[in-house]
Parts: sequence; C-alpha cells; structure tokens
Amino acid sequence: MFICRARVFDTPTSPFAGGTLRSDSDVALVVDDGLIIARTDFASAVSGHPDAEVVDLRAGVLIPGLIDTHVHYPQVRAIGYLGKPLLEWLDHCALPEEAKLGDEAYAAVVAGEFLTGLTSAGTTSAMVFGSHFATAMDSFFTQAAEIGLRITSGLVTSDKMLPETLLTSVERSVSESQDLIDRWHGKGHLRYAVTPRFSFSAGQELLAAGGQLVADNPGIWVTSHLNENRDEIAGVAEMFPEALDYLDTYDRAGLLGRQTVLAHNVHPSDRELARMAEVGAASAHCPTSNSNLASGFFPLRRHIEAGVRVALGSDVGAGTGFSLLKEGVQAYFMQQLDPSGGLPLGSAHLLHLATAAGAEALELSDQVGDLSVGKRFDAAYIQPSAGEPLAVGLEHASSDDDALAKIFAMGTPADIARVWVDGQLVKD
Repeated sequence: MFICRARVFDTPTSPFAGGTLRSDSDVALVVDDGLIIARTDFASAVSGHPDAEVVDLRAGVLIPGLIDTHVHYPQVRAIGYLGKPLLEWLDHCALPEEAKLGDEAYAAVVAGEFLTGLTSAGTTSAMVFGSHFATAMDSFFTQAAEIGLRITSGLVTSDKMLPETLLTSVERSVSESQDLIDRWHGKGHLRYAVTPRFSFSAGQELLAAGGQLVADNPGIWVTSHLNENRDEIAGVAEMFPEALDYLDTYDRAGLLGRQTVLAHNVHPSDRELARMAEVGAASAHCPTSNSNLASGFFPLRRHIEAGVRVALGSDVGAGTGFSLLKEGVQAYFMQQLDPSGGLPLGSAHLLHLATAAGAEALELSDQVGDLSVGKRFDAAYIQPSAGEPLAVGLEHASSDDDALAKIFAMGTPADIARVWVDGQLVKD
C-alpha cells in the first residue's frame, strides 16, 4: 500500500458531454494492491493508513496512464519517412520493415523497442496492430506480459496485394490465430484482436474467417483500417462491388461490433457513421499520421454528432512517434484548420481523448482512464527538468486548464518521469 500525494488532472466526465477538467492541486490517492481505495486530503489519508508509504509527487503533475487505440508494433523502425501517400508509403517504407519480423530474433528486438516506446511515452494501455508472423506475435505477447501493460493485439492477416512473404491462406490464418488466442487471450492484461490488415489486402473469405473466429471466441476484439486514403477507398470499392461501402466489407464478415476499433476513418459516409454508432464500433483518430501521409482532416464533429466513440492513436510508424501528448496537440491543430468546420478543442478535450476516451473505446472504463476510487492505478507523472520551457510554463500557468494546455503543447516523453500500471512502476 502507498499514498500518492500529487497535483492531479483527469477527466472522469467527458468534455464532449459537458464535463470539465477535474484538477486537484494537492490530493492523496491511497493505492492498495494496484487499486485506488481512497481519494482524499493528505491528513485524512495518513490518519487512515499510518503505515502506508508516502510518494510525494507535488513537484509535477499526475495524469491517468495514456491509452493508445492504434499503434503498429512492427513499424517502430519505420518512423520518420515523410512525403508519401498511404499506399506508396506502405510499399516503400512500412512493408519492407514488416517483412523482417519473420526472423524471430529480429522480431524479439523490435518488440522490446516498441514496448519501451509505449512506456517511455506514458502509455499504459494500447490496441496494438500486430505482425503478419505468429512467431513475432508470441515474442510480443511474452514481453508485454512481463511488463504488465494492458495490451489488445493479434496476428495481422492478408491474402492479396502485399509482398508474398506477408500473405497467408484462410486455413493458416485461422489455425495460427486460434493458437494465439488459446495461449494469450485473457492472460494477465492481454487480450486478442482479430486483425485483417484492411479490406484492400484481405479477401471476402479471409475476412469471413476472422468473423468466425470472433463468433467462436466470445470476448476477443477486432481492429483494422477504414477510410484512410481516397485511393485505398476506391480500390476497396472495386474489390467488393457488392458491399454498400468500405465499412460494409467488415460488417458482412461479422467483424463489426462494440469490440471493434477502426483506425483513421478520415473519409466516412453518413451511412458508415450511423452504422458504427448503431453497433458501438469506435474510431481511432491518428492526427500526426493523417498529416504526414496527407490523408485529410478527421471529421471529429461528424463522429461526435453521429454518436461514434473516438479516441487517439499514434499509428507508429506513419505517425511521428509514440507520444499521445503530440497526438493531442496535433488533433487541436487539425480541428482548427479543417475547412469543413472542425470541432474546437480545449485542453480537457485533449486529455479526455488520450485517456478516458481510450478506456471507453477499449471497454476498460471500469478499470482505468481516470484516477477515481475503484479504478486501477495506471498513471503517468509529468515532471520536466527545472528551467525547461514546460517547467517554466507550469510554474506560471494562469489556471489548471492553462497548465494542461502547456503539457500538451510542450510535453514530450522526456518529461514523463514515472509510469505505473496496476500500481507497479514500469518507468522510473
């Protein structure tokens, strides 16, 4: 047991639904076996738990652990290729790197680099787009389990349009996926996600086989890409002439439901948004990736007005790093500039998108997303070095909302001093 005395920012009520930033300049969180059992003043906490260790974090700001709803494990070494649209970027930057994960030793090293990227950025939960190789997924799940992160991930499947080494058959995809489900789903904080790369590279039978896995394994998840790039959308329309739209290619296969997270969705139709809202599927908004690949402006207002859940994703490696602070401020920029009418965002919106909204999208709201009593202690402690611009900004901020805005505007992984999952330090 320990008492965490800190300046705490979180958003237990969505700012998109009228909520505001909850901020306490000096609050005590009593943590017992990873569970927050009290949120009170320091004197009361010490009086009630006199033997508890005290962790004094008042020199910085404590926020909930960040939650990334779309990030590619095999692409950590592909970050930083600029100036290409999606399909060209895949061919020349991402896919050659992804093919290297067929080497088990190489995949193990990349898995370690990737997981370090998450923890260094303050990310404690993530929907991770996996590898095309089952051996690479075993290595990834093994290391993720050792660290204790809350990870949802799975074998990526494609049977066309990609390099031969990344293709599979329906039979092999089912066999390898089921083996991974049996070994890893529900182990510790791990969950499995059926992961067709996208309908552009997955035929009807392969998609349907994924849908059957979902039917046969209640509780597993689904993730893929949707409406990221106009050339991709046109290609999918040619490949699936019977489908109503891109979303319908997943829906017909039994892959659409409340435990489905679809990345990007930059160019959705009204019908697609209505259907996503109807079944409860969520969108992972990846702002730096959308900018880097010139995919377009994410229609956040249309998603919110349609009732579609939205959270942030870093996308790595089309995104420009693991930091959801960067993704938050880029979301702010893009909404400001959207010529079709973006949704104005304040700092509380950004924190919500990076924490509680991610928890909701991943059905983890009963456990994490804010720092309330009854939640697990997943948290990130922001403490910039003395004299650094962010430290100066926090010292002279005119309000807590202003201080939070400065964290998103200037914060980097270097400013995240400690990270906990379930009360256990994963970065110190």
